Amino acid sequence: MRSIAAFVASLLFGTAAQAQSVTEAPEITVYGRALDLLGITSAASTGVVGYKDFDNRPILRTGEMLETIPGLIATQHSGEGKANQYFLRGFNLDHGTDFATFVDGVPANMRSHGHGQGYTDLNFIIPELVERIDYRKGPYHPDIGDFSAAGNAVFKTWDRLPAPVADLTIGQFGYARAVVAGSAKVGDGAILAGGSATFDNGPWALDADLQQYSGLVKYTQGTDDQRFSVQAGGYDGRWNATDQVPERAIAGGKIDRFGFIDPDLGGAATRLWLAADGRWGGTSANAYAIDSKFQLTSNFTYFLDDPVNGDQFRQVDRRRVYGGAAAHRWTLSQRLALRVGGDVRYDDIGKVGLYRSVAATARATVREDQVEQFSIAAFAEAEASLTPQLRATAGVRIDHFGYAVTSSIAENSGTGTQAIVSPKLALAWRVADAVELYANYGAGYHSNDARGAAISVDPNTLQPADPVDLLVRANGAELGARLASGAFNATLAGFWLSLDSELLFVGDGGTTEPNAASQRFGVEFAGFWRASEALVFDLAAAVTRARFRSVPLGEDHIPGAVPMVLAGGATWNVTEALALTARLRHFGAAPLIEDNSVKSDATTLVNVGGYYTSGRFRLGIDVYNLFDAQAPDISYFYASRLPGEAAAGVEDRHIHPAQPRQIRATARLRF
Repeated sequence: MRSIAAFVASLLFGTAAQAQSVTEAPEITVYGRALDLLGITSAASTGVVGYKDFDNRPILRTGEMLETIPGLIATQHSGEGKANQYFLRGFNLDHGTDFATFVDGVPANMRSHGHGQGYTDLNFIIPELVERIDYRKGPYHPDIGDFSAAGNAVFKTWDRLPAPVADLTIGQFGYARAVVAGSAKVGDGAILAGGSATFDNGPWALDADLQQYSGLVKYTQGTDDQRFSVQAGGYDGRWNATDQVPERAIAGGKIDRFGFIDPDLGGAATRLWLAADGRWGGTSANAYAIDSKFQLTSNFTYFLDDPVNGDQFRQVDRRRVYGGAAAHRWTLSQRLALRVGGDVRYDDIGKVGLYRSVAATARATVREDQVEQFSIAAFAEAEASLTPQLRATAGVRIDHFGYAVTSSIAENSGTGTQAIVSPKLALAWRVADAVELYANYGAGYHSNDARGAAISVDPNTLQPADPVDLLVRANGAELGARLASGAFNATLAGFWLSLDSELLFVGDGGTTEPNAASQRFGVEFAGFWRASEALVFDLAAAVTRARFRSVPLGEDHIPGAVPMVLAGGATWNVTEALALTARLRHFGAAPLIEDNSVKSDATTLVNVGGYYTSGRFRLGIDVYNLFDAQAPDISYFYASRLPGEAAAGVEDRHIHPAQPRQIRATARLRF
């Protein structure tokens, strides 16, 4: 098994691709959440999820791997081939606007994307190839810049699998998935190769006809201190979509709960990438190249804007992304260490377009753009041991962005630059052998869509439109505690986060949407208890108060800001051959409009699983939504118009239901 020295370095000194070995630490041989991180991390809200944490765990969709991060929820409002919707710390993160995600150091978030800023599609990941997830919440870490106000996560794939594996999963609603992966020694290193294919119709009245194919080849040579890795991967996905539907259509019997309004929705996505990373003592570096294609057809308001042709629209995004990062760490003395580094990224977006469509065929262009977006950043961080019990970390990050937009609407073309400086500070105080206290402050940001920064006229009305700032400041602070007492680990954190503005470019409309500045307060708890060698429990709870600032009293609620999240579970290794698990996932009712007069329904789901292993063979049975809860996966409130309704439409809740109870069985063979 691999040492977590690289993980420790990633928490203190960079992402997985930038990590370096800085201290001796135990190996990840069991649950990552059981690791003793006292004296290592700089915040209560940092952690690691090891492969054992999601090995015996029912996971309905790839994005739910992020739900192993305490307080994070991953949902879906459309077809399963589309990026998930994420919620954390009172943020409706949309598809990733304020949560940065990396896979082996390669960014998943897409800037100035056709469907949403920071669009994070994780469907290309093969879960069986993930060794761990390192997560850090808040804008306190200088090695991470864009999209990290709420936090960041780094997926680390295996360098070498413990054993070759072949999985076959069969489930209800036409679900089938096959995975084959293995490793072999090649010269002085190891090569890993894996591929997966997934097919699913889902419970929807309109078959999803989901088809997904993923592959990864990776070569690694060396150890944690002297290491080199290169990889190539590819993903292709195609699907039909049942988007959120108005509750009045269900109540009136026009459709059932899993029905559809528009039969021609869906999309396709392709991602190809090359990446390399290396570590040589105190120096680390990585580089990557991504080719991404995306196409999505949606219809949320039906016949509200165009009673003749309907409101269906198509979004297209085709780009190449190039970038890399480097860092070096000096140990200046036994009490002082300094790390400096930087990163660059260039998005060459050949086409990002929004079109009106009928029957999934474009009929008119709303806007079509070419965008070049470039960023360069530098950071420095010093860590000092002030006393044997007290550590201090201070850092600063400087980011510079530039863009050039060439639009089909000449007035919306333009260029611009913006820079931002983000200071960071952390204190860690070891008050007892098993207890450490933390205080953190950090400034961060997320970038806005470059098209929103260059806009002059609304592409729908051709009326004047105000541009938005390219970079939006975030400020955060946190007080926390960590307890590690052998069998029981727990963290408690209270946080505050303020955004100067939640102005965003809305890909669905091709224009900007004004929102006020915002502020969030919250408390998070996470606990892991190994009651015995055979029985483990975990619990995570988060309560958040999210409000707009400088708006009229009573109109300050942030739509979609989930105020309470609760998740927990237990795994019982009944015998060496049999393991049972049960998990609960709850997120509370959230405001859907600013005056809080309309709220979503709370959602509570229970999943269970049983896993039997005999030699090289394993059989797993997962039951999702055990009690068949009739709950929404996500809810919105807005006006839409169905055939025969008044021209002004009807304001209504629109929901995408949680999937019903279903069973999936997985046969696994280890070679």
